[in-house]
Amino acid sequence: MDLLFINHRDIYHPQAGGAEEVIYEIGKRLAKNNKVTWLSENVNGRPNSEELDGMKIKRTGNKFTIHLFSFLEAGKHDIVIDSVAHAVPFFSYIVNKRNIALVHHVHQDVLKFELNPIMAYIVRNMEKNIKNYDNIIAVSYTTKNDLINKLHVEENKIKVIHNGVDHKKYKPGEKSRAPLILWIGRMKNYKNPFDSLEIFKRLKNKAEMIVVGGGDLAEDFNEAAKTLGVKYLGRVNEEKKIELYQKSWVILSTSFIEGWGMTIVEANACGTPAVAYKTGSMPEIIKEGKNGFLVDYKDYDKAAEVIDYILDESVMNKLSKSSLEESLKYDWDKTAKEYEDYLRTI
Repeated sequence: MDLLFINHRDIYHPQAGGAEEVIYEIGKRLAKNNKVTWLSENVNGRPNSEELDGMKIKRTGNKFTIHLFSFLEAGKHDIVIDSVAHAVPFFSYIVNKRNIALVHHVHQDVLKFELNPIMAYIVRNMEKNIKNYDNIIAVSYTTKNDLINKLHVEENKIKVIHNGVDHKKYKPGEKSRAPLILWIGRMKNYKNPFDSLEIFKRLKNKAEMIVVGGGDLAEDFNEAAKTLGVKYLGRVNEEKKIELYQKSWVILSTSFIEGWGMTIVEANACGTPAVAYKTGSMPEIIKEGKNGFLVDYKDYDKAAEVIDYILDESVMNKLSKSSLEESLKYDWDKTAKEYEDYLRTI
């Protein structure tokens, strides 16, 4: 098969995140038996075209014009997979009958956090065009339900394929001697990074907290973190991220919504349990008392209480083992096989 992925960013983009990792992990595996092209925006310092793990990366335009250039490319391939990572689809179904929308999460309720009311209204309506795709891959049953209930997508168009994790890379390591809490994610309003500070203030047990991630709120967060003795590291490389996953006693997630909690699965694979708000896909991923705990949205007191419970070393060690066990159900090789099997039905 000749496959085309369209996504705003590729893995080398300075703002690359979860969506890019998904395409990279799946694409390089599909490239073993298929021709795979990845179309994305230009990246400063990178060529317009290059090979990456069997895939061809093609770069053109910016975050706006990529939508125009995608039309020129989409009709040249057997199957086109539009990664709808930023709410507005690429509309490849207009030029290619064998089209798929890869939906990471539905943005309808998130846009109010990041855009002014007029832009939120426009983007919200653009996102509703996802229902016009002939085939849709949702990364979770949570995303599937949102597609049906919020975008009125026909259920028979949707295939759920969970993301995976690389267990050769994400694996248990040595825990820090003193209790360590990790928050990792983009500094965006809907991720609620400042909630981590509210929860930290309510802890009864002594612990260190490290926060990782770049974005719009980085400067303000850094100033607030300093007052509480919380270490804010900004963006870190992959090696450092894995080290932090391994050392941490618990990972905290405070997002309003996550179509797929990739950081939770990665942390679990490193033997680290999670505490997260009971939103988005978190109840789908976190099994209460096995790989973490769920609390109601913005219930800072309960979140602190549960983290205090995990900071008992014997509890942490038990949850560490069961978190690893739970993570083993997710694997990129398995995910890529599901993609290939599905693509051959299109």
